[in-house]
Amino acid sequence: MRDSAKRRSGEQKQTDSSQLINDKKPEGLIKEDGGMISVKVQGAGVDAFELQVNGFWLVQDAILTILGREEVAPRTSLALALSGVTLDPFTELQNIKGFKAGVTLRLVEEPYSPRSARAHLARVLELLRAAGPQDDLKEGRSPSILSTLTHTPEIPHAGHSAKGKRGNNNKTEQPTEAPPPPDYILPGATEHPPLATVLPSSTYNEAPSCLLDMSLSCWNPPPGSRKLQGDLLYISVQTLEGKHCDITSSPRGFYLNRSTTDVFDPRPASSTPVCHCLTDLLSQISPQFKHNFSALRHRPNLPAEESMSTPYRTLSWLGGQALHSHKSNYSCRLGLEHGLNTQAPDWNEEMQAARDLPQTTLEERLQRDKALLQVNSAFVWAVSQAAEKVIDGFVDPINNCSDDPAFLWGSLYLSMSGPGQEWLGGERGRRAAQRLELQAIQAYSDLEGDLQALHTLPTALADYRGIRLSAQGLAPGLQGPDQPGVSRGLLYGFSAGPLENPARRKLLELLAQSAKALALQRHSVMGPSGYQLPLFTSTDAQGLLGADGRYYVLDVFRTMPADANFHVVEGEESKEGGVPRRFPHNLCRLRPELVKAFIQHKHSQFTQRVRARMEENGGVEECVKSSDSRGTEAVRGACKDIGSVSDIIFEMRFNPNIFSPGVEFPSSDSAAVSLQERLLKEAAAFIINDQIPGFVNDASQGSEFPIDGATLRNALHQKGINLRYLGHLISFISQSEHKGRLRHITRLAYGEIVVRCAQRIFNGYIQGVELASLSAAASHFLCCLLVPHFTPASNGEESKKRSRRRGHKSAGTADSIAWGNLSGNELWSLICQDALETYGLKQGLGSSADQLVEQYGLQKISLLREICLKTGIQLRLRDYVLDNRNKAPITPDDVLNLLPVVKHVSMATTDASRLFQAAQNSLQKGLLEKAYEQLKEASYLFGRICDDLHPEACQCLSMLARVAYLQSHPAEARSVQLRVVVISERVLGFDHPNTIQQYALLAVYMFAGGETALALRCLYRAKLLMLLVHGEDHPYTAVLDSSLGLMLQGDQSLQYLQNALKLSISFRGAMDLTTALNHHLLAQRMCIVGDYRGGMTQEKEAHNIFQSQCGENHPQTKCSSEFLKVITQQAVRVERSIRQGGAEFTDSSKPESLTPTLETTLEQLALINGILKTSYSMRIMEFKEKLKERRAAEEAENAKAELSTDAEMDAEASVNVKQTEDEDDTNGKHQKEDSDVLEEKISHLKINGQVETHLQNGEKSSENEEAEHSTDPSKIISSIPTKKQSEPNEAINENSEPALVKEEDMVTEDVMEKLTVLETPANN
Repeated sequence: MRDSAKRRSGEQKQTDSSQLINDKKPEGLIKEDGGMISVKVQGAGVDAFELQVNGFWLVQDAILTILGREEVAPRTSLALALSGVTLDPFTELQNIKGFKAGVTLRLVEEPYSPRSARAHLARVLELLRAAGPQDDLKEGRSPSILSTLTHTPEIPHAGHSAKGKRGNNNKTEQPTEAPPPPDYILPGATEHPPLATVLPSSTYNEAPSCLLDMSLSCWNPPPGSRKLQGDLLYISVQTLEGKHCDITSSPRGFYLNRSTTDVFDPRPASSTPVCHCLTDLLSQISPQFKHNFSALRHRPNLPAEESMSTPYRTLSWLGGQALHSHKSNYSCRLGLEHGLNTQAPDWNEEMQAARDLPQTTLEERLQRDKALLQVNSAFVWAVSQAAEKVIDGFVDPINNCSDDPAFLWGSLYLSMSGPGQEWLGGERGRRAAQRLELQAIQAYSDLEGDLQALHTLPTALADYRGIRLSAQGLAPGLQGPDQPGVSRGLLYGFSAGPLENPARRKLLELLAQSAKALALQRHSVMGPSGYQLPLFTSTDAQGLLGADGRYYVLDVFRTMPADANFHVVEGEESKEGGVPRRFPHNLCRLRPELVKAFIQHKHSQFTQRVRARMEENGGVEECVKSSDSRGTEAVRGACKDIGSVSDIIFEMRFNPNIFSPGVEFPSSDSAAVSLQERLLKEAAAFIINDQIPGFVNDASQGSEFPIDGATLRNALHQKGINLRYLGHLISFISQSEHKGRLRHITRLAYGEIVVRCAQRIFNGYIQGVELASLSAAASHFLCCLLVPHFTPASNGEESKKRSRRRGHKSAGTADSIAWGNLSGNELWSLICQDALETYGLKQGLGSSADQLVEQYGLQKISLLREICLKTGIQLRLRDYVLDNRNKAPITPDDVLNLLPVVKHVSMATTDASRLFQAAQNSLQKGLLEKAYEQLKEASYLFGRICDDLHPEACQCLSMLARVAYLQSHPAEARSVQLRVVVISERVLGFDHPNTIQQYALLAVYMFAGGETALALRCLYRAKLLMLLVHGEDHPYTAVLDSSLGLMLQGDQSLQYLQNALKLSISFRGAMDLTTALNHHLLAQRMCIVGDYRGGMTQEKEAHNIFQSQCGENHPQTKCSSEFLKVITQQAVRVERSIRQGGAEFTDSSKPESLTPTLETTLEQLALINGILKTSYSMRIMEFKEKLKERRAAEEAENAKAELSTDAEMDAEASVNVKQTEDEDDTNGKHQKEDSDVLEEKISHLKINGQVETHLQNGEKSSENEEAEHSTDPSKIISSIPTKKQSEPNEAINENSEPALVKEEDMVTEDVMEKLTVLETPANN
């Protein structure tokens, strides 16, 4: 493991353990963590400081934390002493005698060893090469841009103490006036945003230079005589004053010797002390070093989220103008470029040792999750480096097979071919096998409990220069008895022998349990010798017992069941334009999400069948009796109807070997095989008939709004839809009545098809290119893709000029024939052919990218971004004119780098994820206070595991900011959201759709805090990225434009609101409630500028929609009606004033209700951006209508009865009728789910943490609410609750569940139902 990673680990442990958000430690964690202890640390030339430690920490954990502090850096080789006794590094602090709160620990300087001396040099160099603003781009990582907008020197960890940290400032420099929006983000702008604005220059300055040079001296290594006297190495330094010095490293420290470039004299120089820290010695030698080093240490630090390395590299497709600076790389000259570890770690042993860590307590589980993440992160980084070394030709193959070479580098085994045979379908089949192997390893890695004893090898895939490498940790040796014809240690598999032993039985037990968890059926196949072989997996899988005593399962690429839609029986023809049809490879498998959704679908069918059968046999109540066999028969019949593998209970499992070529099943299992074939065909039909229509329906309703190819892929995968169904998705949308509203989905689907087809062609295209021609070939391919009818002659002359400038003559001419002859027409023809074979898309792509632009509104810059992210191409940051047919828009000089794209297994954050899910459930129930505490605990756990640099941690913190905002804590919401934006930029990408949404949310929180200028800058950034990634024609653009319209003033405000209304009508329909809200917002702004007639027209439209969708008596309709009345009265007064001689009509006579307050604007912003979400349940409205009809019928019958009874009986009957009505009302409402409308009595206290909104599902409002609306009809939505409103009453337990309406509660008819649901962020 890298030392830097270890240091960050220790530093984070101290940071996370010292304080939590809002300086409050989650109560649920205090007991297991043992609480924090404050101690004093001093000595070793360091000023005394306070340190927060945990009793369960080891001494070495405390040392790592201390070494990570800025007061101590760059000192290393330190130990801790208590009362003069040096502490054992592997002893827990709580077990040390005399250790208690307030104790003083002393730092003790330890002697250096050759390794620790080099480690100290590495630490010094890391400090001298302080992280700069362009470092991420130089490494191909996605940078953070937020600081360039907010001018914030440092964004501290929310709630963490800033004590002892220099430059820790959360204040922002606010301009005096709100900046106007740039022309290129105005609605309808024809000018594309310049790419230079996407990655603006950083506000941070580069670190000052402290030395001219530092390297190993030419007198290294020390001769034997000096080595015996303690000389470890010699360092040559050239100071800024031009002085040359030679320094000796010894166990006691560093000192200046008398050697020169010509004379070796290792004796110490006169009057030169021995310094334990190298920087102390350099400060004495060079005054300029002392000055610059002091400035370096006191410069404003990068935010913690920006300075720490992300676990995995997030590629940036754009690079800066100068990616190679003049900053000296001392590490190369000191021989530290390969790190301090001379031997690469055993990745498999590292991973399995981390998996085997104890999980009894919460602290143990956190340590295990963190260790797994660290090992996997280092493994993925090693795979990325290995891929470059292998494919660039630095590593020789270990076998003599030129067709399938294998490599060994850094304890990694790398091969170009995946598991399986040629029948898989050539190159595409091998790539699919590698991808499916990785997915199956992910599935086995996610198993919990005892199944964690079933191990897989650490695996990752690297795509580089068109070649896919499969990298694995080295498998341990095998143990087990020798069997003739069988590999030693092989206990399970198609070729395994019939040996029975305890190890085999244990492995079979683990495989049986894993098969149950993965919904795999135990089945039998005919073995090689003709005997029946029971299996729990596909025939390819193998089970081994390693020499380390662990059980391994390998070759699991066919774990998921086959997709019957792409299985064509031999002799049959594919259905034209339908299914089943042939696919380019034979490894079409169902996704795990689809299997889960299909099982839930079958369970729903099972429940319906059981109920139907019981109804036919005398009713459910009679059949469920224990002595009645009709219930059992109903269950058996339902199991048979739906295809359950069990006859007595519902159980769905799938045979992974069905539809696999070369697999023979026993004749006795023909019925089971037929059942499995039926289930797989039903599952395949479920994709076409249920999942794709469900996705389209969610997209049309606004539940799903993918913005780019990655979010479209994630949304489809969540539904279990493979990307090979993109053609079916396009076909289904084209036949939908709402295809106009779904044009953004169609646009993304076509773009994803083109990019994926182009990527496959690029892989074969770039493989045969020489290293010297890579940039030219890559730029030529991009030009052929984006420029219509691009030909090699278009850039031939330019390439010749560049070659002459570089001194090249005829070299590379033969190589250019292969890739340089590709033309735009030929490439597009290949793309159309691949789209037909892969997606069944016969038409729609046209003859060039221009047709996609004209017909579907696809942006070429978006295509360029997508293809670069998929292939690892990094381009220079400049504007590209992609419509120029006379000159190549992308030149070889524009291609800055070609980076490996690594796919890897994701490590689970079990406890943090569970707590986050529990918080989401609490939010669905309206328990804001409980959810707030759970989110704080979850964010703490995420910080302990991954330093918050994780996509799920980003979602958790974003949710925490929303809840804090709803609880009237906008400052806390702003502080947390600042971190969320930085995390999203670095973990997901600076232009990822989630980053766009997080910028918009940050703008709302800043606007609530009065930072209008910064809020607008954030919205401008979000709109800029939106235009770059997708374009203006998208539903989310309406959200951004509405937010801009509410924050801006004057004509620009109207311009944005009008565009938002136009987009809302286009994507949601003219009668949607969101469209009604946009009408109302526009009416408000028109009234502000004095256009009352226009405002009256817009409010009429809003009123008509509310009346149609909600009903005449809905409070929203009444509020809109009242507002319309005020507008009309004001318009009449203005007209009358003009007719009476043109008297000036001042703003002082304008009713206050026509000018929205800041509180109202904040509410509207919260609703638009999904911070508040109104719930309008048509089921409840329908239930109320039916209840009214039944009451009317009962009242009619009661009226007849009143004619024949006396007054006393009449009164008694009325009471009975009233009780019956109340019971019916209560029983009906009791059937609603927890997340639906919660009812309250008028006299009840408000439920803990609920937020009220006037866009309700109630039948009518109370008199007080009507009065409130009459006084301020501009408030279409209710106010965000104040602190008093959000806090529970003293009589209510803050941990209690929300009280649902019980049967015995008598709920009167005029009770107002209220519900506020906090919208969870879309998984885009």
